[in-house]
Amino acid sequence: MVAADVAAAKSTIPSYDPFAGHLGHLTPAQEEALATFKDSLTKSKLYTPPTDISHASHDEPTLIRFLRARSFHPAQAQKQFVDAEAWRKKHDVDNLYATFEHEEFESAKRFYPRWTGRRDKQGLPVYVYRLASLEPIQKELDAVPADRRYQRIVALYELMTRFSFPLCTYLPHASSATPVSSTTSVIDLENVTFGSMWKLRHHLQEASRLATANYPETLNTIAVVNSPAFFPTIWGWIKGWFDEGTRNKIHVLGKDPGATLRDLIHVHDLPKSYGGELEWKFEDEPNLDDETKRVLGGMPKGPAVFSDGVVSKPKTPTKNETASI
Repeated sequence: MVAADVAAAKSTIPSYDPFAGHLGHLTPAQEEALATFKDSLTKSKLYTPPTDISHASHDEPTLIRFLRARSFHPAQAQKQFVDAEAWRKKHDVDNLYATFEHEEFESAKRFYPRWTGRRDKQGLPVYVYRLASLEPIQKELDAVPADRRYQRIVALYELMTRFSFPLCTYLPHASSATPVSSTTSVIDLENVTFGSMWKLRHHLQEASRLATANYPETLNTIAVVNSPAFFPTIWGWIKGWFDEGTRNKIHVLGKDPGATLRDLIHVHDLPKSYGGELEWKFEDEPNLDDETKRVLGGMPKGPAVFSDGVVSKPKTPTKNETASI
């Protein structure tokens, strides 16, 4: 969790099972909660189980994310699931993603957490968000209408859940029987001023609330690095954007995060800026490792879906189709 002495920025990341509460790592009580959740969703016509000729309407990692977000209370998880499904319908999410213009999609990545192209020691994708990199393009961000900014955030979350997670699940990782459904993220506050944080507050709040409500439990570990002296003040007004579970995953590492981050991420997969050996900075495209290159060849441009070793473009769903959240 965030250290009690945030100003000192000396918290460390404790050792724990990063897949606790995930498929293949469920306790008997959690297995029972999943069965109850599926049964209730099926009876409510919110979930269609798999058959010999068709996939389930929603995969198990998705269902379990909603359960984890609500401490494996099926009724509470169903409430959030229902709300998220209604949100997807309201914003026509599947069609939005399938038809998003490629050039705008690539440009939008500059304003949000970016995948380094590497994974942590457990196989989770490593994302970095360097807020100082947004300052030179702040006016460009502000010029985008609010509803379109929102759609951009949605499209990039869809890329994460429909491309990055399945890809990292497919690649060899420490618990290969467990699907990857969350990220390890580095939030870099180097050279960020109080004024710039204030200007970005709505932008950051919008993304945080959207994710907490509709893409729950997609953040596994968040490491805040290069935190400025005024960070306790910032934390005071941003912690309300996250639920308690997410707040407990945020670790403030200060200006020398290398030793702690190297416990999470192999040195060759950790950017040099954070104590590793990887040649990568926030403005760069993903620097894919050799295994990922063999699978992908190169990063696809625009919206993409990864399934069973194959990259494809998202299809506009028919009325009877529902994509996983």
